[in-house]
Amino acid sequence: MPNPTATLTTENKGALAGINVLDLTSVIMGPYCTQLLGDMGADVIKVETRDGDNMRWVGPMVSPGMGHIHLHLNRNKRSIVLDLKQAEGLEACLKLAAQSDVLVYNVRPQSMARLGLSYEAVRAVNPKIIYIGAFGYAEKGPYAGRPAYDDLIQGITGIPSLSQRQTGRLPRYAPVTIGDRSVGLHAVNAVLAALFHRERTGIGQAIEVTMFEALSQFVLGDHMGGKTFEPPLGETAYARLIAPHRRPYQTSDGFLCVLIYNDKHWGAFFDAIGRADLKTDACFKDHSARAANINEVYEFVAATIQSNTTAFWRALLEKADIPVATMHSIDSLLEDEHLQATGFLPEFDHPTEGRIRATSPIGEWSETPPSIRSLPAHLGEHSREILRELGYGDEAIEGMVLRGVTKVGGAK
Repeated sequence: MPNPTATLTTENKGALAGINVLDLTSVIMGPYCTQLLGDMGADVIKVETRDGDNMRWVGPMVSPGMGHIHLHLNRNKRSIVLDLKQAEGLEACLKLAAQSDVLVYNVRPQSMARLGLSYEAVRAVNPKIIYIGAFGYAEKGPYAGRPAYDDLIQGITGIPSLSQRQTGRLPRYAPVTIGDRSVGLHAVNAVLAALFHRERTGIGQAIEVTMFEALSQFVLGDHMGGKTFEPPLGETAYARLIAPHRRPYQTSDGFLCVLIYNDKHWGAFFDAIGRADLKTDACFKDHSARAANINEVYEFVAATIQSNTTAFWRALLEKADIPVATMHSIDSLLEDEHLQATGFLPEFDHPTEGRIRATSPIGEWSETPPSIRSLPAHLGEHSREILRELGYGDEAIEGMVLRGVTKVGGAK
């Protein structure tokens, strides 16, 4: 049975209600950041080129320029097209910046400067602006200005090498945009902290949020290992995370995710399988012993789990209060009973795209709940509306359309 149609929220109680965000980002990292700000109540204006954000064109899609990735990154935003290489387009963008609290971009700073949108240029029209650049590498290092995409940043931070160490096979990228999305979260944190600082001091600022450094922190926090110390006390990597048998365990008829972690779990596991003798075994007796013999420990569990069915092990492990979870596919995740019960996957009737499924904002907020107030827009859907708000008359707007400074679009 399909989910009932969800209703867009008409009242904005979000913590960022009244905050204006100028979104000059594209692809995933920046749009993810600004969508989260929009979910929290910010009024987000997304400035796009005449061709639109690249993610508009990644299918499947119902209408041109409304690809599935775009639909998951650009709700709670209004779309305006501006050719920033034309003087009129830059002028309109600076007018937007003058009335914005936050500007977020994810091209190289040099590109922003060439467009006439450097921090100095934007601060000249809005001294209190919070100017957030989310891009590849810190400007003070030798990699400054290099192109950066999720695959490249995963590679340069060692993620594929970890998969190679774990499996002995060719290195692989993680099959999610972990760099873009995790660094997008860093950018959200930066915006919120800067807004708090400005609330206390009245002072805006420019902030760099860089992918290489952020994902390096993410990876090294787990895997610096023995090289945390000087001189080193051992090799890099957290052995448990790269153990060959750290993966969903194969049962006799499927797979199951199990984590037997602390001493209590291990004692309960050994009792459940009739191997109480292993509680004092040199490999299993305590956390340090298991960590030192992690490959053998995981191999033992893998062989044990394979001896019976998924249903058998789920019942046994749940009774023993040992952490266990389903190994979903993406398809079965969409049908998960918990996500269904919590309303995490609402369905909306989009005016042009038909019934679409979304993911909900995260968490329950007692006073300032995030919300979905508008669905992802067509390219330039709000160009006229936003330009009118900036003081442009209809004749001036039509002239800008004819000169290619802007483009209008929307529901047909």
